Parts: sequence; C-alpha cells; structure tokens
Amino acid sequence: MSENHQFSFSLEQQDEFAFLIRFDKDIPPLLTDEPPPLGKDAGPNPARLIAAGVANCLSASLLFALRKHKNQPGPITATVTAHMERNEEKRLRIAGMDVVIQVDTPADCLDQLDKVIDQFEDFCVVTQSVRAGFPVNVTVRDGDGKVLKG
Repeated sequence: MSENHQFSFSLEQQDEFAFLIRFDKDIPPLLTDEPPPLGKDAGPNPARLIAAGVANCLSASLLFALRKHKNQPGPITATVTAHMERNEEKRLRIAGMDVVIQVDTPADCLDQLDKVIDQFEDFCVVTQSVRAGFPVNVTVRDGDGKVLKG
C-alpha cells in the first residue's frame, strides 16, 4: 500500500540572499542566508540545513530505536561534518558527510544494541533520501567513547 505524505511552507526574500522560511504548523520562522560574498551569514545556509537535517534525523532514529527496546540512553549528541567539493563544471556540491553520534550510556547497559545499530539508519528518512546523491558515513559511540558503529 502506497502512502503519500507531503508538507509545504513558504520562503520570502528579506535581504540580498537572506530568506525567511515560514514553516507550516506552529513552527517559528527561520532566517537563512548565504555566506559572503553573496550574503551576510545572518543564518544557516541551505547546505548547513541539509547537514543539520541528516544529523538530527539519524540522532532521533537512534533514540527511537534504543527506546523501542526499553533503553534509556541519556542525552545524545551529534557532530556533523559536510565535505564541500567542486564538480567537473566547477560548481560547489556536498560531496559527503560524516556524522558522529555520541550516546551517553555505556554499551553494556543497552539492550538489543546490535539490532538497534544494524537497523536505525534504515528508518532515517532524510539520510536515506540524500544518500542517493552523496555518501553519509555514520559513527556511533557509547558513553565510554567506545565505537559501536563506524
């Protein structure tokens, strides 16, 4: 059975390359901008929004999977690094991303961890969508710094 979900919102130019995004629902507006020389860096640019979306979606997916197996992982933090490169036409593109997710809890205190680590990325809508265009490498560490994935 096919599901069709959609959303829409508007953008309104504010100044040069700055746009105010007015989201649907009751979400506060967000100002985006390009870095100089085009814009004034008054807000995140679209590449940063994509990187934030990937890291946020992966973190939320991992949290959901851990809690589904009755784990209480504590705070989760993530760091995302986007690699920017020029293509053959000399146009700047996101060439890949590295996401490091830190779970506050030691691995030996988490149930079904192997299953969680094997599956959580598959449920991240944003990451699986952008992977068609560029690689996204994921590392997961526990509260002791032990690498669980990556």
